[in-house]
Formats: sequence, C-alpha cells, structure tokens
Amino acid sequence: MQIPFVDLKAQYETIRDEVAEAIRGVLNSAQFIGGEAVASFEKDFAAYCQVRHARGVANGTDAIHLALRALGIGHGDEVITTAHTFIATAAAIAATGARPVFVDIDPETYTIDPTMIERAVTDRTKAIIAVHLFGQPADMGPIKDIARRRGLYVVEDAAQAHGAEYRGVRTGALGDVACFSFYPAKNLGAYGDGGAITTNSAAIAERIERLRDHGRTTHYSHAEIGFNSRLDALQAAILQIKLRRLDEWNANRRRAAEWYAGELAQSGIETPFVRKGSTHVYHLYVITTNERDAMRIKLDEAGVATGIHYPLPLHLQPALAHLGYRQGDLPCCEAMAARSLSLPMFPELTRDAVRHVAAIARAAAERHGHKIAQRRPTYSPAALSADGGKECR
Repeated sequence: MQIPFVDLKAQYETIRDEVAEAIRGVLNSAQFIGGEAVASFEKDFAAYCQVRHARGVANGTDAIHLALRALGIGHGDEVITTAHTFIATAAAIAATGARPVFVDIDPETYTIDPTMIERAVTDRTKAIIAVHLFGQPADMGPIKDIARRRGLYVVEDAAQAHGAEYRGVRTGALGDVACFSFYPAKNLGAYGDGGAITTNSAAIAERIERLRDHGRTTHYSHAEIGFNSRLDALQAAILQIKLRRLDEWNANRRRAAEWYAGELAQSGIETPFVRKGSTHVYHLYVITTNERDAMRIKLDEAGVATGIHYPLPLHLQPALAHLGYRQGDLPCCEAMAARSLSLPMFPELTRDAVRHVAAIARAAAERHGHKIAQRRPTYSPAALSADGGKECR
C-alpha cells in the first residue's frame, strides 16, 4: 500500500468544480492584484478567526516579518521564540534587524515553554513569538501574563494551526497580532504561496496595508519604505472556497489522529499529547521514539512516506551560528530533533491506511524491544541548572 505524506490531489477532487468557478470569476474580472476576491477572503478569514481585521500577504514568512515591523520592532531589539520550528520564524525576526532569542520547549506539547520565557527577557526584549506547533496552540495564558507584566507584544505564528482553539478562542485572536501561511500543504492551503495577518487593532492593520504595498498611501504617494507582499487574487478566491471546508477537514484530521492513537497504544511509541483546554488540528501527526531512524526506514520500504519536523533545531543551524548557541543549550528541542517522526496526515486519510502505517510502526518498535510505553522527556525545577538550562531525559 503506497501512502503519501499528504495527498493534495485527493482534496482537490472534492472541490474541483467550485475552484474552477472561483478562478473563472477572477479571470473574468481581470482583477489579479487586490480587488473583490482578496477583500472578500480577508473579511471571511477575519470572521473565522474571531478578529476585526485580516490582511493578505504573499506568504507566511512575510506575515511574521511585516507583523513585527508593524509593531515597530527593528535593529537592537530582541524577540523571544522557540528553536523547535521552521526557520521562517527566526528568519523573519532577523529580517527586521532584531535578534532571535531561543528558549526550550515543553516536553509534552513541544510548544514554547512559558517557564523558560521570563528568564530570557532583557531590557531589549520587545515581543514573544508563540508558535502553535503541529496544530496545537502554545500555552497562551501564561505567555500573555508574562507579556503584560513585562510590557511585551505577543505574536502568534499560526502557520500550522488554522482553526485550532485555546480555551475556546481561535488561533488568530490570541495575541496582539497573528501570522498565517497558506502554503499548499497547510490545513488551509493555497495553490501556491500565500499568507495573512490577523489583529483586532485598526492601527496595526493599517500599517500592514502600507507595508505590504510599497508603503503607499495613494498610488504614487509613499509614507514609508515598504515591500511587495500582496496576496494574489487567484489564491484568495481558492482560499475562500477552501475556508468553507476547513472545520470539516480539521475534524477529519482529528478522527485520523484518534485512529493512530488507538492503533499505537501500548506500542512503546509516544503519540501526541493534547493540552487540556486546547483543540488540536493535526497539521502534522508527530510521534516520538528512540528508534526513529530504523522505524522510518521500515516505513519507507513499505511505501509509507514520512517526515522529520525538525531534524536540526534552529539554535544549531549554520545560518544562525552567529547567535552563539551550542549543543546542549536547549535539551528538549534537541531530544525532539533526535526522536520525532511525522506520519502521513491529511483529511482524506482512511482507516485502513492508518492501520497499515501503525502496524509497520508497531512492528519496528517491537523489533527493538519497546513493548511498553517509553517515558516522555521530563524535567522538574530541581533539574534546572545554574545557567537556566534543564535536563530533558
């Protein structure tokens, strides 16, 4: 049985006619930059995210970059975030001239650890970027408490969490500003690049409108130096069609996750932990095992595509070596990099496909003697070292 990591063709077949009609509408209007398609999607996406404003941009990286610039963050500033994420999070910080400051992850949810944030705050810290990883929101309650006490902005990197909720509030409405990617494989994906920024602040939304369009206030009047980062009208029309199905598709992902959890119970494989009060939308289904590499080989031999998110944490990336981090600085991030494996996950995934994937994974675990559940990496305050690091074992 050949099982892809994600199956965009299967999804397309369910909306083929609606997408064709939406594309024809844009072609007939000849409004390819801006226009009704973009405005309509922005309105619907803002409503979906339970906020007042949404502004489309060219991609998710630009969303973070422009959001930070709209908050006035630049040279000499610091932004705290996690090293367990795609490099776009840190690259967008660096693009403003600010310095990324990495802290470790919670060993159960793999999102940024709030207990590590406050010790990283300095007089140069201006914001916290909370990454909603793999489809689960970061622990926003304590993060926002820290931000209020220290006068910091909270930015959501929601690129992997369209439609997820934290204590009944959707991602996109949990911080001062939120940033989304519409890369094709996302829960809400375009047929090319795309992104959006959401906020309840009219001033932030207005600044983003300028920044994404060369800083202009009228066609040839420019209030500031901006960028060319506009959401394509064709992509906006496609996204509006797909937005209507997002809750259904997310529910299908949760169903597949439940199947996986049942099939992998007592296998020695750690399945995703969902924080109480959070709704996970499973952009990725990430398991952890000490036998990750051997398991991946067995799955590949059986025709099952997998991924690793992420094999090298950001604090150890060559591109960020100038920040001065070393192996051992963020032990939980490093443990995840060595142990995590992403299994196939998409809304059209069938029960039989999940059984097949799980059977191969179980067999690989049993072959290496893991017949009881492995212990998740844990730490306690007593395990904190003098320099603020922690054991992750």
